[in-house]
Formats: sequence, structure tokens, C-alpha cells
Amino acid sequence: MNRPPEGPVPHSDHPARTAGSTRRPLLGRARRLRPRHLVWLLLLLVPADLLADALGAGPVLVFWLSVAALVPIAYVIGEATEHAGEHTGSLIAGLLNASFGNAPELIVAVLAVTHGLPDVVLGSLTGSIVSNLLLVLGVSTIVARRGRVNRRAAGGSLMLAGLAVVLFSLTTMLGHTGDSAGGIGSPLVIAVCIALLVAYIGFTTISVRRAHAAHTEYLADREEPDSDEQHWPLATALIVLGVATLATVGVSETLTSTIKQFAESAGLPQFFVAAVIVAIVGNATEHGGAILIANRGRLDLAGQIAFSSGAQVATLVLPAVVLVAVAINALPLDFRPVELITIAIAIAVPALLLLRRTMTVLSGVVLCAVYVGLAAVYYFV
Repeated sequence: MNRPPEGPVPHSDHPARTAGSTRRPLLGRARRLRPRHLVWLLLLLVPADLLADALGAGPVLVFWLSVAALVPIAYVIGEATEHAGEHTGSLIAGLLNASFGNAPELIVAVLAVTHGLPDVVLGSLTGSIVSNLLLVLGVSTIVARRGRVNRRAAGGSLMLAGLAVVLFSLTTMLGHTGDSAGGIGSPLVIAVCIALLVAYIGFTTISVRRAHAAHTEYLADREEPDSDEQHWPLATALIVLGVATLATVGVSETLTSTIKQFAESAGLPQFFVAAVIVAIVGNATEHGGAILIANRGRLDLAGQIAFSSGAQVATLVLPAVVLVAVAINALPLDFRPVELITIAIAIAVPALLLLRRTMTVLSGVVLCAVYVGLAAVYYFV
């Protein structure tokens, strides 16, 4: 009978594999999958949407595919502008965010102008302003539970949005009285649009310079840089921005070409579909980013995203679309009182809540409740 050799058993540096140990690497790789990876996978919805439209699929299916495809595109645009800003500085980064962050809303509105859909144009832009100032801010406040918002920056953004309401109210009143000075192609309307664009550029330049000074001070006080964060090369970020913008154009084209048929088949007003569904999807970058930041306890930054995005749509996207309508076919884009009143309410409610200085869950509930009420108004107008 052979006995085992005496002495210490040799120790191997590599432990024997077990069923549990073979599963651990797989589980580790699965845990490393982040939500952003799933968003990149959702980009497959873009070719699926274009293919469905080319094959003549039903307008309802194509519409929902377009809506779903815009969400990951908006995320990619936000990601690329953030990486580009690391190479170009705060000023250029601010301009990139202003240009590309609102690209979905701008492209959808311009394509709606070319398709002769004034309700979609006004609905998407009105809903974008209202959803930013009420829904995004409200949900962010509920997620953060409690926090403070920079009242100086928020007040400046609300002032810009209020300026747009006042100026377009003047042109609307003149248009309803039959005065030709309030018409879409009148010199007064063109002057109002140019004034809003100048106001936006001036305010943005000042704000970006202040933010650059604050960011420089933050970097000077920070002990260690974020070594784990890897940024894209500038060329990569710009290429991604260009491709994402082209994808936005293609998806927005299918969206605007099917929105009328979708509204009819669903029994919903075009204005409601544009003001609620299209507006929320077009603002997916701001919506998702603000809520994620609020979840980290940064309600101040989340609020700034909501306020600045609303101001951008009111004083940059809206006048730009009106000027495009004048240049293309003079599509009637006269605001109705209900649109201006709802935007004014969306400006007034956050302004009143900011008087308390501290935002709470109750503040977020109030903001969301007001948004739901205004969305119901859009359904019946």
C-alpha cells in the first residue's frame, strides 16, 4: 500500500478554481456595467427607427421609436459636450452646451416649420420652457429632499425668460388687434427676436465668465485631481457631436413626419403631444442630468441646469425658430394667450418658492403639481 509522501504539502500560488470562483469574475464584470453603458446600447434604436420609417411601418410605431431614439442621442450630446469642455475651456464649453444641448428642440422645431406644423412648433418650445422650470426642478427637489439654489443665477435666468414673455406678449396683442406690426414677418417681430438673442448672448457671456472664475478657484483649492475620470480627446468629442447631430436630424425628421398621424390615431391634440411628450424627450439631457446631480445632494447645480435650460429655449431657440419661419415661408407662429400665460406661471411659481431660499420636498411637490395642471390645460386647448 502506497503511503502519501511525508512532509509539508506544496502550496500553490494559484488557488484551485471552484464553481463559485468562476462565477465571481462574471459577476464582477456585470457589476461594472453602469447605466451609461445601457444608454449607449439604446443607440441601436436610431437605425431601428430609420429602418422602420423606410419600410413604411405604421406612424404610431415610428413615432414611439423616434421618441425613444432621441433619449440616448440627447445623452450622447451631453456627454460629448462635457468632454469637449475639458479641452476648450469654460467659455467655449458654455457655447457648446448652448448650441448642442438644445439641438433636439431646435431641430424638431425647424423641421416642424418646414412641414407646416405651427402647433408642433409652439407646443414643443412652450412645453420645453415649462417642463424645465417646473418638472425638472420639481423632480430634482424631491430627489434631493432639501437644498438651496443660487438665487442670483436663478433670478437671471427667470428674468431672461420673463423678458421673452413680455416682448412676445406685445407682438401677440398687436396681432390680435389686426395691426400688421404684430405679424410674423413684421419688422417688430424681427426686432424682438434679435433683441432676445442679444440679451441671451450678453447674459451667457457674463455668467460663463463668473462660472470660469469660480471653477478656477475650485481647482486651486482642490487637493487632488480626479484621476479616475478619463476624458475623450477633443477630436473624438467633436466627431461624436457631429454624428449625434446628424442622427438627431434623421430621427427628428421621422418624428415630425409622423406626429400628425400619431395624434390623430391616439385621439390627442397635436399641441398636447408636442408640449408634453416631444418637449420632455427633447430635454432628455437636462432632465436626466439634473435629476442625477440632485440625487448626489447638489440641488444648487441641478437647479441651475433647469433654470438655464429654460432661459436658453426662451431667448435663444425660440427667436431663432421664429427667424427661420420668417426666412422660409412665413409660417404663422403667433402665440396664443394660453401659451404665454402658462409660461408666465412657470416663471412665477419658482420665483415665489425661491423667496424661501431653502427648497424642500414640499416645494418639489408644488412644482410638479403645477406642471401636471398646465399639461392638462394643453390637452383641452
